[in-house]
Amino acid sequence: LTPAPPRPSGLRSRERRHLQSGTLVLLDVDAPDMDAVLDHVMEAVNDEVSLDGPRLEEVRDVLDHFADLGPSEITHSTAICVKRLKTPGPPVEVLIRLTNPLHMEDDQGHPVRFMWVLLSDQKIHPHMDIAAEFAHLLADEDILATFLAANTTEELEAAYTAARDDEVAMRAHIPEALRPSGRFFGLFIDDVRRRLPHYISDWTDGLNTKSLASTVFLFFACLAPSVAFGGLLALMTDGNIGVVETLVATSITGILYAIFSGQPLSILGSTGPITVFIGILYGLSQALGVDYLPALAWVGLWTSFFLFILVAIDGAAWIRFFTRFTDDTFAALISLIFVYEALNDVIGAFRDGVTPPASALFGMVLAVGTFVVASQLSAIRRSAFLRRGLREFLADFGPTIAILTLSAAALLLPSVAVESLAAPDTFGTTSGRAWFVNPFDAPKWVWGAAAIPAMLGAILVYLDQNITVRLVNSPGNQLKKGSGYHLDMSIVALLIAGFSLVGLPWTVAATVRSLNHVRSLATTDERDNITSVIETRTTGFSIHVLMGASLLLLPTLKLIPMPVLFGLFLFMGIASMRGNQFFERVRLFLIDPEQYPTTHYLRAIPPRVIATFTIIQATGLAVLWAVKASPFAVLFPLFIALLVPIRLAMTKLYKPEHLALLDAEELPNEEAFRETD
Repeated sequence: LTPAPPRPSGLRSRERRHLQSGTLVLLDVDAPDMDAVLDHVMEAVNDEVSLDGPRLEEVRDVLDHFADLGPSEITHSTAICVKRLKTPGPPVEVLIRLTNPLHMEDDQGHPVRFMWVLLSDQKIHPHMDIAAEFAHLLADEDILATFLAANTTEELEAAYTAARDDEVAMRAHIPEALRPSGRFFGLFIDDVRRRLPHYISDWTDGLNTKSLASTVFLFFACLAPSVAFGGLLALMTDGNIGVVETLVATSITGILYAIFSGQPLSILGSTGPITVFIGILYGLSQALGVDYLPALAWVGLWTSFFLFILVAIDGAAWIRFFTRFTDDTFAALISLIFVYEALNDVIGAFRDGVTPPASALFGMVLAVGTFVVASQLSAIRRSAFLRRGLREFLADFGPTIAILTLSAAALLLPSVAVESLAAPDTFGTTSGRAWFVNPFDAPKWVWGAAAIPAMLGAILVYLDQNITVRLVNSPGNQLKKGSGYHLDMSIVALLIAGFSLVGLPWTVAATVRSLNHVRSLATTDERDNITSVIETRTTGFSIHVLMGASLLLLPTLKLIPMPVLFGLFLFMGIASMRGNQFFERVRLFLIDPEQYPTTHYLRAIPPRVIATFTIIQATGLAVLWAVKASPFAVLFPLFIALLVPIRLAMTKLYKPEHLALLDAEELPNEEAFRETD
């Protein structure tokens, strides 16, 4: 870190200025310890703030408390001292810049260079939002260096304002992998260089029981949607693409992606938006009177071409404009799709007029049982019962145990028939066609005209792939080895081109499966926050080898009841909601304000602001859902992209520091903003 230029030690009165209204700024306090720093603070408060006797005495006692026990929390080179006072009076807000670091460090091992003292008789300090955003900005070392180098309070205020107002392109929010290089294929080359040193450890780090549990769990978690989307494609394409093609595509994709990708924790497969898009192309080809698979081949080749252009010009870097607002909205949509499809399939058995009531009821028991067993075993990690090793085993294998247990229960009650996994008996294409598709069988005008739907296809693949990868690489997941946006997108482009020539469905990073993959390899604390993740290629490779092997065991797969897989869908959808701040804020509408959790934004932002922000986000989610279910579903990617200008327009409705905290990619330690009792 760049140190501040040397200045005379001590505190000079001319250095006491206001960063914002009411903020007392003490530049270059030269003090050996916390006690001495707070002595300077008390001296400045005596001189600059009008406090009566009882109020002044309470402030003195509180500062003595912090001197003895230390700050409330340390985050991003900033110590934060927060307390709610009992005596009425004006708030105390002091920002201190230290000449020399104190003998304390933040979570990343960085020394403390700034300190905030925030005292008031209100539940939320009037300028808590400013202090919270100030600390958040210092995650960027360049901004920290600028703040340290400011010669006057005016310069510090100007640096803070500039960094705060530049929130969309703010470097503190942009990882190195998403900063345009200005070179042809520049970020692609950077991805290779970044990930190559970790390649051996990517394999060896996965040789443990936790990875084994993740492999078995994700095998079923990937098998279920592959079969479901494959069955849907068979209906939408009149059998041109079906379950076998989807399983083959998923297996090949996963193996190659695990070997060559930059971020192997992402799980590729068929997704709802991609499935709908491929199905719509069938209807379009029928309307135009052309053969579907040759036309799809040309659309796929053009889509691959457009994606490679994006890779060459550092196009994945544009995903930086898709802030947490967009990420959480998209992830919420995918999570709700999983939950909706699971519930719709289970409840639909009662009203389809075909399924016997006993079978429908037993199917619901199997689905709910799978969900409950998987959820309870996954949560046992934080229980006080059993030994830690056994708890870890049961939590890691929870979903697998649920699938095997409930499938066995169904086999033990053969008198009540339930629908089983819809898998063919033998290996082969769904329609009996040849595997290779000759694109030149399509009319010549299709060769060029296919570029038009391919543009929409490229947008959809770009968004589906990169938003999911961005969520996987979220700072909250504590990944250490780096990402590979452009390398990953180039692999997806190659796969789409190859699959289009053999009539296989396209595959991209699947949000729910990817997030569940990360969580299955994660170690969490008592508050279910991720503290570390096993970053490995072993699980992705093994999962998809099993997927390929399942093609040799198609009759065996038919023993798995579909309601069990619906229960797994439900578990995955709800599990992926964890860490989604949108769902956390929706819960606030149902909670007594006196019982609100002490999250960073609730301590810094008025509840009214949080509520309106959430309502806008919920409206965007509702529009995406409506478009997805409408005849205009092919335009779905455009509506996702529209979330960006909507987010930019919100800068006119909210204070920059409020938006920056609500949209922060990296959440501060919540304890930093908890009142000291």
